[in-house]
Amino acid sequence: MKKFEDVCYFQGIEECLLDIYLPDNTTEFPVFLYFHGGGLEGGSYKDYEYLAKDFTSNGVAFISAGYRKYPKAKYPDFIVDAANAVKWTFDNIEKYGKCRGIYVGGSSAGAYLSMMLCFDRRYLDSVGVDRMAVSGYYHDAGQPTSHYNYLREKGIDTRRVIVDESAPLFYVGLEESYPPMHFVNSDKDMQNRPEQTTLILSTLKHFGFDENTYTNTVTIGTHCEHTRKIDENGQSVFALMVMDFLKKKGAV
Repeated sequence: MKKFEDVCYFQGIEECLLDIYLPDNTTEFPVFLYFHGGGLEGGSYKDYEYLAKDFTSNGVAFISAGYRKYPKAKYPDFIVDAANAVKWTFDNIEKYGKCRGIYVGGSSAGAYLSMMLCFDRRYLDSVGVDRMAVSGYYHDAGQPTSHYNYLREKGIDTRRVIVDESAPLFYVGLEESYPPMHFVNSDKDMQNRPEQTTLILSTLKHFGFDENTYTNTVTIGTHCEHTRKIDENGQSVFALMVMDFLKKKGAV
């Protein structure tokens, strides 16, 4: 695979860098833009080359994006950054090859970001990206209610379940349609995370959205354990899960 490191996607903010991984065997590919986890306070976009190799070997470009985090960041800095990473991808990916669709996703805190981009149209609108131009979303173990570190920032008990303007769930039903999306959680996930995932799925159903456009997988293990697993063939379990989603959407 070909690799381009530390590309700046949002001028003037040092944390807004991304790494691009491209397939060797094709110049035409779908793109998966990935936001890492870490509770909006930890993690790094530099840690996912092991995922990238299994995306690129299957003909998919993989972009891992950094963003501002606590304690330096404040809400909604990290969501603004994520929107700008999407804008950069739309504006620049054709310099690297012919793009056959841009998919956006993340794990844990990264999935909170992908959900906010999906459900609160203000962020993509603010950077001039048509929200329906995103080919699909992959929300892996994200928090659909107000993120616990946002609650900490506001001096609120982080165990509370709050749905305010910082919560993806707050916006469900405000639009007539969304791009296709897939939700993932684990059977032994963080406390209350499976129930919250069930709630956002139920809310989509309650508003009458086509159940074929949003799907769910429950994995066996602890929170995001599947993102670190390698199968018997030496491939990333998470990469193969995303590839299955892309195949079902006709991207590969």
